[in-house]
Amino acid sequence: MTTASELRSGKTHRDENFPVASWIIHPRHRALILAFYNFVRTADDIADHSTLGAQEKLTYLDLLEAELLGQGDSQPEAVNLRRALAERSMPPRHALDVLVAFRMDVTKLRYENWDEVIHYCRYSAMPVGRFMLDVHGESTATWAASDALCAGLQINNHLQDCGKDYRDLNRVYLPRDALAAAGAAVEALGSKQASAPLLQCLHALAVRTEALLTESKSLSAEVRDIRLGIEISVIQTFADKIVSLLKVRDPLSQTVHLGPLELLAYSLSGMASEIGRRATGRRPVSKPAAGA
Repeated sequence: MTTASELRSGKTHRDENFPVASWIIHPRHRALILAFYNFVRTADDIADHSTLGAQEKLTYLDLLEAELLGQGDSQPEAVNLRRALAERSMPPRHALDVLVAFRMDVTKLRYENWDEVIHYCRYSAMPVGRFMLDVHGESTATWAASDALCAGLQINNHLQDCGKDYRDLNRVYLPRDALAAAGAAVEALGSKQASAPLLQCLHALAVRTEALLTESKSLSAEVRDIRLGIEISVIQTFADKIVSLLKVRDPLSQTVHLGPLELLAYSLSGMASEIGRRATGRRPVSKPAAGA
């Protein structure tokens, strides 16, 4: 049997829309974060693989889960994460949650409404933020704002890649009721330029995503770890800029990603914002998240 590693797309942590284990994060955390990322990236690539059948994908995802839980040593990403978690006495709960989302990617190609999309984000994105907070020993009271940020990042990505997801995977994360409300046909995602109804739908979803990102703005100040707070501020800055592009541009025909110079500029802006905020000593009141 081919190892999961051999099914990787080639995408690495340097290709994401947000920093992963960047130099901002304390070096003592980076190995564990990269082990988590490599496990998640491998599972994601399996779910999106162009030639594997659905049952083959599910078999590989089940194998990754089994070996993460100690039942075998043939899949390096699972074994490496298992050992890295054990060194910190951390449970695999967040990695197991993410596998739920990748199984959904294999078996569920359409989403009926916004709530279904958020439910998907509960497993595809929110566990990543919760994992980062746990690595840094943060309170579960920070999860609510983290969940909002991670869901916002995920839906930004859905909107950015809506055409590619439809053409390559026949997967549509745009809610059916949102498409219907705008009078847009799902087949319009296969065009090189969005139709007026589809563009109306995409812009409306970007506005809803912007509201999620507004809910997350307290997160960088809620965490105690200064380095993590700065990293979150940078990620928030990226997400805010991307959603502002998605509110006015057509992701089928226009650029809705940040270029290298923009990433640098917004990184510096996010860092300066959080350093300045911490200098004032302001601390917002956080609220608990469901499932904490």
